[in-house]
Amino acid sequence: MRIDILTLFPQMFQSPFSCGIFQRAIDRKLVEVNLHNIRDYTHDTHHTVDDYAYGGGAGMVLKPEPIFEAVESIKSDIKEGAGGLPIILLTPQGRLFSQQMAQELSRCKHLILICGRYEGVDERVCEQLVTDEISIGDYVLGGGELAAMVVVDAVVRLLPGVLGSEASPLDDSHSSGLLEYPQYTRPPEFRGWSVPEVLLSGNHAQIAKWRREQVILRTLERRPELLDKADLCAEERQLVDRLKNHLPRELNSSHSPTPG
Repeated sequence: MRIDILTLFPQMFQSPFSCGIFQRAIDRKLVEVNLHNIRDYTHDTHHTVDDYAYGGGAGMVLKPEPIFEAVESIKSDIKEGAGGLPIILLTPQGRLFSQQMAQELSRCKHLILICGRYEGVDERVCEQLVTDEISIGDYVLGGGELAAMVVVDAVVRLLPGVLGSEASPLDDSHSSGLLEYPQYTRPPEFRGWSVPEVLLSGNHAQIAKWRREQVILRTLERRPELLDKADLCAEERQLVDRLKNHLPRELNSSHSPTPG
């Protein structure tokens, strides 16, 4: 996979992209990341990338010219497939990023990410250039760089060969629409707290059953709304009903809709 990132601060990416599984993925040529300084695509002495907003208002707006030129330069370097190339703007106004979106993007051969800054970008970039807008949450950051790092990290770890095992991402939280089961390692007892006996039993069927129950319980306790869309069998739906009856009253009430 090739990922091109347009940013005003390429130095922000140097540390996150030079360690751990990400660096190994680059070394093994499973992913290629190219950083493009938007200022390099300006033509004035001061390398101006922003200007005041028409109509007034606080803050500055990123100009369209350098962003368009940067994307066009990248496209000119691609031999084929430039027409359907995903061009994504990181912005608080975008679609909320999810594991499902990460899985979809991981199937692309090439991505272009544009990091917003200041008050925003000229709307013509959104209307005429980008193919999608993504937000990593309902809050505002100083720029799209951190959001781009989140998206790239979530996508790259799903590429074949990046993780130690192909099965590693399958049980991740949100991969199946639910949260992951609890994890334990050595020692079997620590400060009086023991690992659940079933995990030490060697009975793989019982372990699988316990983990599935824990997935449902943990999701019910922490993100109950996810269960409404989950693919559960009739027996698992019955388990949800039984578990609800044993939840603390205050937890149950916190999951109930607030009367209007």
